[in-house]
Amino acid sequence: MRIFAGLSSWCCMSDKLLKTPLYKAHVAIGARIVPFAGFEMPVQFPAGIMEEHKHTRTACSVFDVSHMGQVQLTGAPSIEILRALESFTPSNLQELPKGSIKYSALLNATGGVVDDLMITNPIEDNNRIDLVINASRVAVDLEFIRAHLPAHIQITNLQDKALIAVQGPKAAGAVQSLANAPMPQKFMTAAPVPLVNIPCYAARSGYTGEDGFEISVPAANATALYEALLKIDGVKPAGLGARDTLRLEAGLCLYGQDLDESISPVEADIRFIIGKRRREEGSFNGAVRIVQEFNETPKRVRVGLVLEGRAPARSHALVFVGKNQVGEISSGSFSPTLDAPIAFAYLSPEYAAIGTQLEVDLRGRKIKATVTRLPFVPHHYVK
Repeated sequence: MRIFAGLSSWCCMSDKLLKTPLYKAHVAIGARIVPFAGFEMPVQFPAGIMEEHKHTRTACSVFDVSHMGQVQLTGAPSIEILRALESFTPSNLQELPKGSIKYSALLNATGGVVDDLMITNPIEDNNRIDLVINASRVAVDLEFIRAHLPAHIQITNLQDKALIAVQGPKAAGAVQSLANAPMPQKFMTAAPVPLVNIPCYAARSGYTGEDGFEISVPAANATALYEALLKIDGVKPAGLGARDTLRLEAGLCLYGQDLDESISPVEADIRFIIGKRRREEGSFNGAVRIVQEFNETPKRVRVGLVLEGRAPARSHALVFVGKNQVGEISSGSFSPTLDAPIAFAYLSPEYAAIGTQLEVDLRGRKIKATVTRLPFVPHHYVK
């Protein structure tokens, strides 16, 4: 059974692929390497995607996410930077406490998502804001941000940093065992913490629906930290395949499949990023469209589907009610936790109610599917 069908649009060949600082460490422990967003990345290790997925849900897995862009904004007080970011994001950033993280989106003039990202207001620096952006969008995002921020705010792409995600119910204990100080205690908080005497920056966040951390570490020290984590009893490596099935179960979007520059946050069902004050002010890119969609009904909406049988749906598979096409799959895979195929689809709102019965065209075969509440698997974040 092929459970992994979610990253095909990004696993494309390139004339020159980059390697993360952990590339050699992955090869040494038997990783299967694939092209992804311009990098040579591990899609799975010898245990396989299914086992990596289950181990993350029950114990602790380590993921290399160094392909993601790490960006710092400096040159002005943090509050001024956050205020400037509000012109092209819909979130309440001025109220973001020190040491906290906000999930948000960069919006174009028509309210489409240029990228989704994490925004951190560092606890230890009053003149800096940190961003984590998607690997496939780094060049686009940097150009977009430069075009929208005041000239005196400096943008630095931290190419000398790696990013390691440690995810699962046992992640907190594993990482704390290497720490020389307390780790961040609540979901979506961050702090500088030395790990095995390496200066790191730990964010209590992730892309799996489980508790865990995303740890920024100097590239030169990344392998030492990665190997120290894998020496901890019960901690195992995991690749892009498991990361994709985990995020799908958790109801989390993947840019390029579930989000793009034509899709708004309301259509994508991430309207929680749109602050009440921001809606009332209407002072961000695409506000007219987004506020209208928020108060009325958008033309399409992202929903969860559970399919009959065992075959996973693929991106762009069409969704039908009878002979009428009513939507399209954006992401799909087999869920190891539910033991069933699951998918995200963009549907006409009249067919988006929980329990609606539909059919998905899988290579000429109509497969029954049911609209299901998201996330498919409950989150286990530490609040």
